[in-house]
This record gives sequence, structure tokens and C-alpha cells, in this order.
Amino acid sequence: MINNTIKAAKLISVPKIIDPEGRGNLSVIEKNIVPFKIKRVYYLYDVPSGAYRGGHAHKQIFEYLVPLSGSFDVILKDGDSKEKITLNKPNEGLLIAPGIWRELENFTSGAVCLVLASEEFDEADYVRDYKTYLALRSSF
Repeated sequence: MINNTIKAAKLISVPKIIDPEGRGNLSVIEKNIVPFKIKRVYYLYDVPSGAYRGGHAHKQIFEYLVPLSGSFDVILKDGDSKEKITLNKPNEGLLIAPGIWRELENFTSGAVCLVLASEEFDEADYVRDYKTYLALRSSF
């Protein structure tokens, strides 16, 4: 069984390389930054004010969310606990293990959320109804 408690989600820093000449910063996600082989990359942007994304859990897929620009809140639920994490640093992302319900909200204007996933898209891996999630969560 996968550990589908909120405690299985964690913030992971990405190395930040500061240019000594003041030309900006560089961060690289490679090697062992995320604990899975990246098989899918996508990003969310132009999310209207007041809109939310997510609203699902994955059965097997790990995801790592990085706020490339702006900020947004990630609400995590495991059926027993709820936690809100604000992502606002482009060199820090949130690893979400399978079996954790997630909702993304409060996107600032111009916010961009990069998502690295452990598997390619598979609709069968999604649980999109929270009541169904609560009924199935012990089987993840």
C-alpha cells in the first residue's frame, strides 16, 4: 500500500545558481531532485482569478509541482487531515505522492505551475470525485 497521508507530500528544493554578474538565477531539475523518472511534463498558466485546478487524486502517479512564476496554494487532503501549502519560490517544489487529494487555488496574475509526473497521462489513474476518493483511499 502507498502512504497516502499528507505527510507523504513534501517540499523539495531545486539547486539555485546565482549568476555572480547579476544576470539572474538558474535552477536545474536533474539527477535525484525528484524520486522518480520523469515521464510527463505539463504546465498550468493563465488561470483566471477565482478559478481552481486539480480536484483529484492519483492512484499510482507521483507529481512534483513548481511555481515557475507567481504563486498559488495547494490544498492537500487525505480524508483525515487537510493542509494548505503556498508555493511561491521557483527553486522549491511540492512532491505529491499517489493517494493524496489535491486542489490548486489562489493563482496570482501571471502564475505558472510546472508539473513533472512519474507516468504518462492515464485517465484510469485519476479519482476525480471526492466521495469516491474517500471510499477508495484505503485501497491505494
